[in-house]
Amino acid sequence: MSSGVRRLAPLLPLVAILAAGCTDSPDPVYPEEPESEALSTAYDPTLEPSAAALPLVPAEATVLEVTDFDQLRLTLGFAALDEESTPGELDRFWRALDGAATLSAGLLRPAAAELASYGFGAEDVAWEASYSGDAEGWIIAFHDGVPMARVQDAIDEGVGVLAGATLDADRALVTSETPPEGSDSWAAIEETRDLVGQEANATYVERGCLPFDTVFGDGMEGQLAEAPRAALKALDPLEGFSVALGQDLVTVRLGPLRDDGFDRLRLAEVMPAIRPEFGAGFSRGVADPSTGRLGYDLQRPSAAVELIEDRHLPFAVCGD
Repeated sequence: MSSGVRRLAPLLPLVAILAAGCTDSPDPVYPEEPESEALSTAYDPTLEPSAAALPLVPAEATVLEVTDFDQLRLTLGFAALDEESTPGELDRFWRALDGAATLSAGLLRPAAAELASYGFGAEDVAWEASYSGDAEGWIIAFHDGVPMARVQDAIDEGVGVLAGATLDADRALVTSETPPEGSDSWAAIEETRDLVGQEANATYVERGCLPFDTVFGDGMEGQLAEAPRAALKALDPLEGFSVALGQDLVTVRLGPLRDDGFDRLRLAEVMPAIRPEFGAGFSRGVADPSTGRLGYDLQRPSAAVELIEDRHLPFAVCGD
């Protein structure tokens, strides 16, 4: 594993404002951010993983999940892990990961024993991603210095998930499918660019909104009282969203200039209950309509991950 792990920077300028809780003020809750340059359709390993992955995701996919293992090592207190780390130290990291806010437990972990003889393993992964929808697959980005020839040997010999994979040795990438051309990838879709690029342990991105029945349960929409039905009607269309999980904070991005930011923030309070309760994973929400961002305290990581994976996310529901 490379020792060149990225330094941990603050996840968001949310710390000072989360204590204030939800507000009705029309003024931006978040400080102004400089406009970012448009993403290229070429792969750029210097970008945060959620942004770096876009050129590798086919346009047909509708969901992207990215886990940044380098960031997790920092936030879980294992920044010193390197190629000299003992098996015990590595084992403690993987045990800590089981209770962390992560969307992957490591694609290579099930084949750890087989991969040991190849000189690399799950601990050598910088980040990985999976995508689904009308196209499905995964991406593994290795640290510099990992023996790519040995990775190719493991692929050729069908070790674990690597069977049938494609290696890009120059970029230290392994993909389950041949990467798309830039114009046929998520990097060419303008709407996704505003949803990614934030430093996070893990990031979930979905193109589109979530059906009411998916979020709250089959048949519940027909039982809505007048107030929640009015709240649903007040929502603007939603073309996509992302959820970035940090150590203590969660950031939701809905796209810029969301007039319904506060309305979406309050949906969890007025709509039917879900399990686990939304507040078990996300609490003390704040909103900034000017940037289309919502911010939450991360309560119980496992509950937050369960809500994401089950798509029980009130703020992303489709309007009526």
